[in-house]
Amino acid sequence: MALREQWAETAMGVVVLALTAGFLTYSLTVGGVHMKRGDYEISAKFGEAGSLAPGAAVTVAGVKVGTVSQITLEPKTYLAVAKLSIDPTVKLPADSTAKITSDGLLGGAHVAIAPGASLDDLKPGGEIENTQGAVDLFGLIGSVIRPQGGAAATSTPAEANPATQPAESY
Repeated sequence: MALREQWAETAMGVVVLALTAGFLTYSLTVGGVHMKRGDYEISAKFGEAGSLAPGAAVTVAGVKVGTVSQITLEPKTYLAVAKLSIDPTVKLPADSTAKITSDGLLGGAHVAIAPGASLDDLKPGGEIENTQGAVDLFGLIGSVIRPQGGAAATSTPAEANPATQPAESY
């Protein structure tokens, strides 16, 4: 009886390992973090990358045209450099604008590209010059809820209450 139980446990272990290998293979192929064959790569520098991560979508007019393949920090300027892997059928004008936008209040981030009007296209290895970094929504909400300083904090009591101002004579 003990031998039969050992074979059953061994068979179950093999099945679990096979399923794990299948899920790993599936997640690596669907994830699309690496460049697909034929894609071309461009870069964009941002002052704030926010929650942008490799594998995030790159969109034009809401349509996915690529993915973020890598994010690094440029040591001299302290800017976040995002490498964007773009579908070769999409030709972006050289004066396009890239903006990091959030997928929702608690969601991730993606890069939205607004095409420019230039007749020249961005070449592989080129860089999008016009960029807008991620906006810190929680910091923005916090600054509205509890303002730091402001006009009320710097005014004198006489300025705060117009009734105490001396009347002007004409």
